[in-house]
Amino acid sequence: MSWMQKLYETYNNCEGAIGYSSNPKERPLLPICHVTAQAHIEIIIDGDGSFQDARLITDKNDRTTIIPSTEDSASKSGSAPATHPLCERLQYIAGDFKNFGGKVTSGFAKKDDEPFLSFSSLLGDWCASEFSHPKAEAVLKYVNKRNVIQDLAKARIFYLGEDGKFLPKKKVQRDKKTQDIFSVLPASSQQQDAFVRWIVEIDDELETQVWADKTLWKSWSDYYLKTQKKEPFCLVSGKSSVLMTKHPKYIRYEGDSAKIISSNDKSGFTYRGRFLDDKQASQVSLEVSHKSHYALSWLISRQGYQNSDQVIVAWEISGEDIPGLFDDIPENIVDTGQDEAINLKSKIAGYNTKITLNNDIVIMALASASKGRMAITYYRELKGSDFLERLENWHKTCSWKHSYRFIDKQRIPFIGAPAPKDIALAAYGVNRKKEGKSGEFKVDDNLVKATASRILPCIIDGVPIPRDIVESAVRKTSNRIALEDWQWEKTLTIACSLYKKHKEGKENYDMALDETRNTRDYLYGRLLAIADKLEETALYKADKKRATTATRYMQQFSQHPYRTWNQIHSALIPYMVQLNGAFFYKNQIAEVKSLFHPEEFINDKPLSGEYLLGYYSQRQKLFERKEDVSSDEN
Repeated sequence: MSWMQKLYETYNNCEGAIGYSSNPKERPLLPICHVTAQAHIEIIIDGDGSFQDARLITDKNDRTTIIPSTEDSASKSGSAPATHPLCERLQYIAGDFKNFGGKVTSGFAKKDDEPFLSFSSLLGDWCASEFSHPKAEAVLKYVNKRNVIQDLAKARIFYLGEDGKFLPKKKVQRDKKTQDIFSVLPASSQQQDAFVRWIVEIDDELETQVWADKTLWKSWSDYYLKTQKKEPFCLVSGKSSVLMTKHPKYIRYEGDSAKIISSNDKSGFTYRGRFLDDKQASQVSLEVSHKSHYALSWLISRQGYQNSDQVIVAWEISGEDIPGLFDDIPENIVDTGQDEAINLKSKIAGYNTKITLNNDIVIMALASASKGRMAITYYRELKGSDFLERLENWHKTCSWKHSYRFIDKQRIPFIGAPAPKDIALAAYGVNRKKEGKSGEFKVDDNLVKATASRILPCIIDGVPIPRDIVESAVRKTSNRIALEDWQWEKTLTIACSLYKKHKEGKENYDMALDETRNTRDYLYGRLLAIADKLEETALYKADKKRATTATRYMQQFSQHPYRTWNQIHSALIPYMVQLNGAFFYKNQIAEVKSLFHPEEFINDKPLSGEYLLGYYSQRQKLFERKEDVSSDEN
């Protein structure tokens, strides 16, 4: 239960953020005994429970609503009869729901008004208690008049037929340019499925929105906890508490039904054999469960890495900002690896001033194998100093200069470690070409999840990067003609990052060309780059667009460099003539060949990924030449 303890502490440290969200797309940190729902209609009433007005919630970023809930209502499915106590769907709050043709869901008893009776009874018990709240009392007075649908129809919220019943969506003639009830509902929903929240206007009350009233949150939480039986004892807090059996869902995103803790499968013998009942398997209080799950949802929304049903999140217990595990920490465009190292150290130093180095950092990964179950696939606790040191080491040892990031449709070069999804693309991506269009570079979500899971220990635990991922990226880069230019450029720089990381501790590679390095694979990569640039220059001068010989033979070259080099070099002769001898490139080739040990140059065994580093560095050096092409002709 260590993860729950850390999340529980995090919630308590961040209580000032409850209900607040700086970004509409982020989920708020919830008060206990509350959940969020997507509301579609606002009903405005006064303190006496009299109807004032109603409106549709047309701004989708404004629909997320914090509502009181019970243990059963927070875990209910679409057909379950459990009700929320204040904000709910029409079948619960409208006593006249049946009069307008509304049909209740199948989970209820045969009485058509059973949902309304359940709702008004629960709300009535709350209002009759010592924890009652004026806004809740106003809502109770209003719904007990049983004219909610009638009032909403007068406010022109609904489409009704000649018989006064709800019209099905397919029978409604709509102006698609106008916002109406169907434009705020999910595509498959009907009018009677709408969810309602309340605005209660009371004299001297500044906060009219019930979902933002902190006094209302506390009123419901105090009441609900008072009505529940305390049992000994919570395994996390060690106190006699209200224990929970139906733990929160919606952890990774709204609508997420998978749970981390679940013990409802009595017939499947999930826990039997070790325990007699579910409480022996998991005995956690409502307060601890809500706080830990709500803190996790909030952290995932703010700073988690998500891919499909996989989530990876790191956080500091006190709530201070920390660098994301897969963020591109370096932000500025730099020219040398040394400048980048300085930039990275400065960035990490900035976090050092915020994070107490002895405080706990938690890294947690979640994934689900089914819709109802979720597992913690990775969990580590580190001190702040260790976390920053390991993160800095990852970015330093796996960094390369990349140019695949776009901001406002502009390519922004950066130096850093690639993200897991980009690593998966480089290793396993497929170019799906479309006729007449640029191809899509895609990779299966399962491969992205597996890659992220395997990369995470490399960052946090210092585990060597998996060799098969490195070799797969090198092979894909070598098969250059299978990819479009932008796809190949991206794959090339990522492959260089991975190979550099793979050789950590054995070799030190710079992004700048190392003209003193005389290893066979590195030198062969340099030769390929020179040949590629020579022919590319000649083709440009002749206004021809086609792949160079080096491009077409790259895969073959990676397997048989000596034999293939002779073929590539022979194909260069016409282009040398075209460039009046191409003395600059010929001198470059001769200079590189002179660095080979004779027996290594004629060695025809396959090249390692090191040749890509030599190729990239030499290619960049040639691109940066200040001499004009015409100088080669003189």
